[in-house]
Amino acid sequence: MFRDVVTDEKDLRALLGTPSEVALKKQIAALDGHCRALIAHAPFMLLATAGADGRCDVSPKGDPAGFVRVLDDTQLVIPDRPGNKRLDGMRNILANPHVGLLFLVPARGETLRVNGRACITRDPDLLATLAVDGKVPGLAIGVEVEEVFLHCAKAFKRSGLWEPARWPDLTSLTSSARMFHDQVAIPGMSVEDFARRLETGYRTGLY
Repeated sequence: MFRDVVTDEKDLRALLGTPSEVALKKQIAALDGHCRALIAHAPFMLLATAGADGRCDVSPKGDPAGFVRVLDDTQLVIPDRPGNKRLDGMRNILANPHVGLLFLVPARGETLRVNGRACITRDPDLLATLAVDGKVPGLAIGVEVEEVFLHCAKAFKRSGLWEPARWPDLTSLTSSARMFHDQVAIPGMSVEDFARRLETGYRTGLY
């Protein structure tokens, strides 16, 4: 499908060069005070996993800021909230515990990248600390931190993600309900049925 493909690191380095001293030294092995503060301010994160066969998944996680709980310098826990029950990321973790996390803080360009090894916990004492509106998650993902580093803001600067004036015009973008209708194509379900299903899920199924 693609031509002139780069196949080894030597060629890659010849094209893109080597990292700076700062880029190399910014990687640390534990969550210091700065990392903890950023995680405490993050209402949104992305969890990347890969299965035993190499298939990858990235799952968005969101809650009030600080929903990911830092237990100590090398351990954190992510509550599992109600979802679509596909369990793509969790099934990957069962087969391959290596995970990558990306923490986002609104209006902050830099993000925090955390890599480590994950497990799925049902510890009732731990889960009780992750309740929202009195609702305790059934499971959580525990992560043993192996490396952490701050990622620069260039992607956010280029994309204008936090700049409403640069946001694209969405008038020509089809609705999510229409996308589900056309892609899932369940007999007897109209676009309006899918829209009601989405609205109900968002209104009653967050926790």
